[in-house]
Order: sequence, then C-alpha cells, then structure tokens
Amino acid sequence: MRAPILNLLLITGVTGASLAQAQTAAPVPQTAAVSPDAIKQREQELEAARARQKSAEEAQAKLKAEISSLGQDRTQLNQQLIDTAANVRSVETGIDEAEARLRSLNSREQAMRTSLESRRADIVEVLAALQRAGRRTPPALLVRPEDALQSLRTAMLLGAVVPELRGRAEKIAGDLGELVGLRKNIAAERDQLATDRDKVRNDQTRLAALVEERQRQQASREKDLDAENSRAIALSRQVGDLQGLIAKMEQDLQSAAKAAEKAAEAAKQAEAKAAASSKSGPAAFKDRSRTTPAILFASAKGLLPLPVNGNKIRDFGGSDGVGGVQKGISLASRPGSQVTTPCDGWVVYAGPFRSYGQLLILNAGGGYHVLIAGMERISVNIGQFVLTGEPVAIMGSTSQVASILATNASQPVLYVEFRKDGTPIDPGPWWAANEGEKVRG
Repeated sequence: MRAPILNLLLITGVTGASLAQAQTAAPVPQTAAVSPDAIKQREQELEAARARQKSAEEAQAKLKAEISSLGQDRTQLNQQLIDTAANVRSVETGIDEAEARLRSLNSREQAMRTSLESRRADIVEVLAALQRAGRRTPPALLVRPEDALQSLRTAMLLGAVVPELRGRAEKIAGDLGELVGLRKNIAAERDQLATDRDKVRNDQTRLAALVEERQRQQASREKDLDAENSRAIALSRQVGDLQGLIAKMEQDLQSAAKAAEKAAEAAKQAEAKAAASSKSGPAAFKDRSRTTPAILFASAKGLLPLPVNGNKIRDFGGSDGVGGVQKGISLASRPGSQVTTPCDGWVVYAGPFRSYGQLLILNAGGGYHVLIAGMERISVNIGQFVLTGEPVAIMGSTSQVASILATNASQPVLYVEFRKDGTPIDPGPWWAANEGEKVRG
C-alpha cells in the first residue's frame, strides 16, 4: 500500500504536510477585508509606477534637449541617426540569437524531463530506498529537481545507497544535474533577453525623436513637401510597373527630377575624381556631411549592408512562385524591425504602390536605382538625400508585399531590387560578405 501512495506523491508533487493542510483548510470566505499588508503592497506598487513615470519624463526631456542642441548641424544629426540605427539593429540581432538559444534550451529541457518521466518507476524505487535510509519524505522529483539531486548526492556520500542501486542513483543524479543546469541557463537567457528588449525600446524611442527632427529640418527647407508627396501618389496610379513609376517620377515630379539631375551630376564628378582619390572602400563613407554618394555605386560591390535583419527566403533569379523569375531578393524579418538604406542616394519615390505595400526608390547615380518594398511606414520624403545606414522605414507585423514575394504571409517580408538603366540586376555582388566589411555610413 505504501508504494502506490509514494508514487502518487511523487507524481503530483504533494508532500504529506501539504496534503494535511489541504484536508484541514477552512473554506475561503467569499468576501474578506483587505489586509494592511495588501494595502501597503498596493501603495508601494503605485509609488513605483509614479517613479517610473517620472524617470521616463526626465529621460524624454533630456533627449529633447540633446536633440535640440544639435540645431541645424546636419553632420551631427546624421552621425546620431546612423549610430542609433546601428545600435537598434545590433540589439535586434542579439534578441534573435537569444530567442534561438532559448528555443534550443527549452527543447533540451523538455527532452530531459520526458526522459526522466519515462523512468519514473526506477526513480521512485531509488528515492524510496533513500526514504527508508534517511526516514524522510522524498522530494517531489520534477517540481524541484534540485531537491531530488541534493538527496541523491547526500545519500551516496554517506553510503546510504546499497551497492546495486549506486549505479542507478549516479545516472539519475547526472540527469537531474543536467536538468538543473539547463534551468539556470534558461533563466540567464531570459534575463538577458529582457535586458535587450528594454534597450531596444529605449533606442527606438531615441531614434524616433532623431528621425522626427531630421524630417522637421527637411520640411523647413522644402516648403512644398506635402504637395509633392500628394502629387507623387496621384502619378503612381497612372503607371502599371516599376520602370514606368521611376520614369514618371523623374520626368513629372519636380523634387524627383532635381534628385535625378543631382545624381547624374554627382556620378560624373565621382567618376572624374575616382582615380585621383585616396579614399576607397569603407573609409570613403566616413564623411557624414556629404550631400552626394561617397563613391560610384558600381565601385561599392562587397561593401553594402542588407537593409534589414532577417533571413533570405527568395533570391535573385529564383522562382517567384507563379511561373516567373525573382527580380530581387526577399528577406523575412521580425515585426517592427528597423529598415536602413543599403546605399547613398536620392529618394525619387516614397509611398504606396500597387501590390508592393510601401515602396521606397533611391537613385544611387550612374543609372542605378535601388527599390525597397514591404515596409509599414516610411520616414523620408521625395527629393531627400540619404546616407548608407540611415533609418528610413519600419517593418509592420505582417507581410505588406503580395503573396508571390513571401513564403509566409503572416511574417513581415522586405523586398529589395537593384536596377541598372531600368533593368533588374543581381544585387548579390554588392552585399558585404560579413559584419566587418559592412559600410556603417
């Protein structure tokens, strides 16, 4: 009779004392007066909430003052924008990696618990022997594996386990030790993940304020931005494809036409002085005050960063899922991910376009255009010059692009396409091979 009771206690994790308490506990009254301790706890929680609010307000005021001190210094603002965007994307990567490690650790923990559960009868027998040796109630195995592990170790050190059970006890102790270690690793990863999420929220708040200041300054310089943007949307409805859209913008829209002229002139100048320039590679991108591309787009091969953190799900030249060929690449990202520019260039279109969701088109000079689609919100205007690594958009929570560009419609997908003189080209040679080679603006 004793063994079944012991098994039941082990399975449920209920000790004799807790069982007795459950049997003798009085019914909980339907209404009870609030205790002084509960009132004190609520007061402490309210005070903590007030302190957090005050801290947030102080941080916001400090941030506004810091950004205000930048004034009209475009170089410093660019530096802050690019550095903060890089921090956000770095932490986003850390969160992705931590979540992947957590999934692996949780899978290992579940496998270990399943293994221990399948050997419950053997474990119960060993723990029952410990109970007889120590005259103590054995610990609940899978509720507190640390307690069971300590009991096993203590008994083995004291020689309380008979020789034929020692090997079995050592095996169980090893498995329980691994389970305890896994739980500690999981707790550490969760703490780090919480820290990273707090950091990315703070950085995103800072970045949003910097972007707002950048656009405020842009609006003060370009008085007719709203009218230009409205005209761009109206013109986009008159064309049916991307090439037609680019041509329409650069021919019929004043700000886009100016951007195209600047891009053409900058390309000529860059080509003329490229041979004499001592700056090449990433070093050419260090000047944050530049108003033209650092180098010719054709010379930037192997230097450009992907515009968003994510996994490539469609590559250039592959099937588009409907019998055609992919003209760009598709990147599956996290909801709300930061999108940055992969290159220097002028914005010739920024807004919704047919099945592409929000579409951003950059004129990179030399006949090259970069198209980025699928964002939820774009934060730059037509005619604006942007630097490599500058924040320009935010991903949504679901795919904004037509389903032919995504394998999972519920996941945000960014579509990126490079064009040379109107023809889609393989962007592969332009992407940096590793983190150290990426241009940081």
